[in-house]
Amino acid sequence: MLLKELSSLASPLSQGQVDKLKQLTSELSAVQLAWVSGYLAATANVGQLAPVADAQTAQTVTILYGSQTGNGRGIAKALADKAKAQGYAVNLASMGEYNVRQLKQETLLLLVVSTHGEGEAPDDAIELHKFLASKRAPKLDNLHYSVLALGDSSYEFFCQTGKDFDARLAALGAKSLLPLVECDVDYEVAAGQWHADVLEAVKPLIQTSSATVVSIGTAKALGENEFTKQNPYSAEVLVSQKITGRGSDRDVRHVEIDLGDSGLSYQAGDALGVWFSNDEALVEEILTALSLSGDEQVVVGTESLTLKQALVDKKELTQLYPGLVKAWAELSGSAELLALSEDKEQVRQFILKHQLADLVTLYPLASSAAVTAAKLLELLRPLTPRLYSIASSQSEVETEVHLTVALVEDERHGAARFGGASHFLASAQEGTQVKVYVEPNKHFRLPENPETPVIMIGPGTGVAPFRAFMQERVAQGIQGDSWLFFGNPHFEQDFLYQTEWQQYLKNGDLSRIDVAFSRDQAHKIYVQHRIKEQGQALWQWLQNGAHIYICGDAERMAKDVHQALIEVAVEVGGLNSEAAEAYFETLRSDKRYQKDVY
Repeated sequence: MLLKELSSLASPLSQGQVDKLKQLTSELSAVQLAWVSGYLAATANVGQLAPVADAQTAQTVTILYGSQTGNGRGIAKALADKAKAQGYAVNLASMGEYNVRQLKQETLLLLVVSTHGEGEAPDDAIELHKFLASKRAPKLDNLHYSVLALGDSSYEFFCQTGKDFDARLAALGAKSLLPLVECDVDYEVAAGQWHADVLEAVKPLIQTSSATVVSIGTAKALGENEFTKQNPYSAEVLVSQKITGRGSDRDVRHVEIDLGDSGLSYQAGDALGVWFSNDEALVEEILTALSLSGDEQVVVGTESLTLKQALVDKKELTQLYPGLVKAWAELSGSAELLALSEDKEQVRQFILKHQLADLVTLYPLASSAAVTAAKLLELLRPLTPRLYSIASSQSEVETEVHLTVALVEDERHGAARFGGASHFLASAQEGTQVKVYVEPNKHFRLPENPETPVIMIGPGTGVAPFRAFMQERVAQGIQGDSWLFFGNPHFEQDFLYQTEWQQYLKNGDLSRIDVAFSRDQAHKIYVQHRIKEQGQALWQWLQNGAHIYICGDAERMAKDVHQALIEVAVEVGGLNSEAAEAYFETLRSDKRYQKDVY
């Protein structure tokens, strides 16, 4: 009807043009017609014909990140900002929120992905990682890509997930824009160079596409706070109170921090990034051992400061890395350390049990060697913040944030050694300033339906986010259908937040709690044993739709708990081992089985 009217109206178009327009529009869908309408209107406003992008050409730079601690997300967002500043259309997304079936439509793909644990993909990258490795993965002959891999060289499978993505994309026919970039913990310089190189590499592809590039970035969709890892908020410590008994062999602190008028917001399940200062006594010990003056002026980055201040606030002193062990072996000339530095597993074990001060003491410099202030700073990694699971809900504590911090403490060769951040927080007095930021954890969230049952497994300080969960549920007026498994060495000394849990039980906010105090009896009992004991009830909860959460030690506890769950599925659920693994893999994909392990 519209086209009949068009031909009868006084029109600047010739009859031939009208006929062509009729033919074109008769082949278009309603959505396509709407697009053409907008395109023509924009062309009229500009006053000249805008180039039309072929559907198969690269209009959009898709940037995906897989990030466990937020570093990958930060790098990806910075890249997206730079790309948009250059006029490129950008699609920025977490791998966990990306539709894998869209992959075959992509022409420009930039990936930033970390490696978690022993060569495992981070939570938000698991689905895409599995999809690419499966038979369902499509041919990607039209795709150009680049991968930046994040890792920690202290681990054997350094940057493994990034290597997997790079190899698999190439096998599917995609063309690499740049060789794989592998970044260690001190990734900033390498990531910045990759930003520049990859944006230069995509430029000719964007230009040859004849695409009009308009920013469609999704940075706002991330819901980020104003304060970030690079721009932390200087908060005030309100409380750092020991919550383990006098007879406990561990010092666990309940720490409360005032966020003031920062506007920082968080959800139950998120983490708090904490920047800390190294202990000044530890710094003095290192300076004395190396015969260096703390007053010597040095440069770190673009900042000029004293060597002592650089070691207190800028450099990692409590965590070694393989490159430092190897370098020190050469400086010391120690045959023992040189041999150890060549064995990856021995190096890893050494790193777990030693700090820089131990290295300096145990393996003195060779008589012919000397370490200058500049050389020392070159050997040390930059200080990095530590992430702590938040132990509070803003619905209850408002402008505060609570943490549950275990003081990392050991005696080595007659000297007390402490973890950097845990010692800083345990020693903090009321009013101490601490730089913090919120690190969202979208893969550790309460169910969208508040009535869904939840099973929480959190021994030791792993109980922290479940305190936040309970505060949030109580604030929402939810009662029951929640079950906590908690474990620690002794009931009388180590039952963290005992009175709070008892009150939740009394009020009906918590349905049940099963505890395992490993050393209160002759044989050790852990949470995995309680899970097996309560297998019948736990399996019933899962059949009723319960979500299950694990928080705490990744090395042993999380693996032991997972194995206990598998055994419950076999013994109570009647599944074989393979089907049981598949069952929990389905729960994980459905976000009903979530872990926050470290």
